[in-house]
Amino acid sequence: MARYGPPPLWARRPGFTALARIILEQQVSLAAARTMFERVRLAAEGVTPSGIARLGVGGLRGLGVTGPKASYLHDLARSIHTGGLDLGAVARAPDPVGRERLLAIRGLGPWSVDCYYLVALRRPDVWPHGDLALADAVREVKRLRARPDYDRLTRMAQRWAPWRSVAARLLWHHYLASRGRSA
Repeated sequence: MARYGPPPLWARRPGFTALARIILEQQVSLAAARTMFERVRLAAEGVTPSGIARLGVGGLRGLGVTGPKASYLHDLARSIHTGGLDLGAVARAPDPVGRERLLAIRGLGPWSVDCYYLVALRRPDVWPHGDLALADAVREVKRLRARPDYDRLTRMAQRWAPWRSVAARLLWHHYLASRGRSA
C-alpha cells in the first residue's frame, strides 16, 4: 500500500453479468476479456440470460468467443432463464451450499466461483484458487525464488484468514501496478 496506494474494490453487481464476465476472463488477459465482453454486450443488447440464450452458442462463436466459453455462457444463461439456478438463493445460502450450486454449472470451476464470491458477493475470506497473478505477486512480495505452486500458495494464504480477500486485492493491485497496468 505504501508503494501503490490502496487497491480498488473491483466490485461487481452480483448476478448473471458478473458470472458471464468471469467466464470470459478465464485464462486470458483482462484486456482481451474486456474486448470480448463488449462485443457480447453490444450483440446481445445487454449481458442477460435471455440475451445470451437468444444469441446461442453459434452467435457467441461468431463474436469470437471460444467454443467452450460460448457453451458455458449459453448453459449458464439457460440454467438461470429456466429457473434451474437462482443466483439470489446462492447469495443467501451458506457459502459451502452456494459454492456447490455454482460448481455444478459447467464452466464454473473453483477459480471462477472464488472470483464471484470475492468481487460480486464481496465475501471477506476468499482466496481464488489457481490464480497465476496472485502466485506471481506472492513470489515478488515474499522474494521467493520461484512461483509457489497452488498447494503452497493455499497454505501461505491460510495465514491471512479471515481476510484472504483483502490479501488477494492487495496482491492483485501489486501485480498490476508493478507492471504499469491500470488497476
